[in-house]
Amino acid sequence: MSERPWLTVVGIGEDGVSGLSPAAHEAIRCAKYIFGGTRHLALASELIEGDRRPWPSPFDTTMEAVRACAGEPTCVLASGDPLHFGVGVTLARVIEPAAMRIIAHPSAFSLAAARMGWALQEVETLSLHGEPIAKLRRHLQHKARLLLLTSNGESPAQIARFVTDLGMGESRIVVMEALGGEREKISEHSASALAQSGDRFDPLNVVALSIDAEPSSPLIPLAPGLPDDYFDHDGQITKCDIRAITLSALAPRPGETLLDIGAGSGSIAIEWMLAHPRNHAIAIEANEDRAARITENAISLGVPDLEVVQGKAPEALSGLTAPDAVFVGGGASDHGVMDAALDLLPSHGRLVANAVTLETEALFVGLQDRLGGSLTRIQISHVAPIGAMRGWRSAMPVTQWRYRKADSQ
Repeated sequence: MSERPWLTVVGIGEDGVSGLSPAAHEAIRCAKYIFGGTRHLALASELIEGDRRPWPSPFDTTMEAVRACAGEPTCVLASGDPLHFGVGVTLARVIEPAAMRIIAHPSAFSLAAARMGWALQEVETLSLHGEPIAKLRRHLQHKARLLLLTSNGESPAQIARFVTDLGMGESRIVVMEALGGEREKISEHSASALAQSGDRFDPLNVVALSIDAEPSSPLIPLAPGLPDDYFDHDGQITKCDIRAITLSALAPRPGETLLDIGAGSGSIAIEWMLAHPRNHAIAIEANEDRAARITENAISLGVPDLEVVQGKAPEALSGLTAPDAVFVGGGASDHGVMDAALDLLPSHGRLVANAVTLETEALFVGLQDRLGGSLTRIQISHVAPIGAMRGWRSAMPVTQWRYRKADSQ
């Protein structure tokens, strides 16, 4: 570990060197090697005396070129706060903290919040730079305030169309271009008007979005058990009431991975990912049409990073890393499926499996006798017409096995 940092990461804004501290000036002037984007290098040009090294394309996330400079005074130029959706995050993954000093500049989010008069701790901040706009979906709640980093000059209109298509056309959009520099420009629009205008903006822009949702807008609630019609399906779906109970049993925690075997419409995997932005899920589905449908459902509900594996278990499970939890919603009685799922489960991992047939129920009874866990029978009834009157109509009962793997197993 270095006694003194050899790498300094300097955040710089559109105001260039005039907005930098004396310490940042010194770090740039004294650096033997200076890395950064073309725009950053141009902004700091008058201070640079060392070897300029623009980022390669495609961007190297291993930072091999920077690490090769270890021991020499080196500077990396970044936008705003380097550790807030910036290159500092990438550097921190591969370079020891003691070897690196970070001099932050006000981030685009800080500047945008200042222009809007919004308290940063009360708004959602999200980077859509190089990301699908679908990732915005989960954050679209009535009266929500969001600050969004965008990809290019077309992004604000694309965001406006996305919001309008979900019944939120009265939402307010403020586009802030080139914040903090001489070219700064701020304009306000309704989502519906901007969606139709096709306006283009400076590629360097931040969007402030104030959501005004219609009562019929398909908002995503915080509790599990989304309405079934939120998912495109062919009948192979864990229905909303059973799904809510199943997700409660799976108990998702931030940053965990779920393996969903026999995923059908992908509803369990999707809601697992909706539980927290850092959650991940792998959906296994043998049917080609259903696998494609899972991908579309994931995109429409704002979790486009859902990993879909088309294949039949247990063969499709080969080579997968151990998940934190496993759900078996289909194919549990197929030879080798439950054994493969249990083998993948790490110590203290959770497994939940649902059965509607007597044969699969008998399998679960045997597993519970041998390994432990709990068995629960879930019976849901809904009101339905009976002639001119109404009565209760029962859905097929579900037998659920819940299991947590012990250290000794």
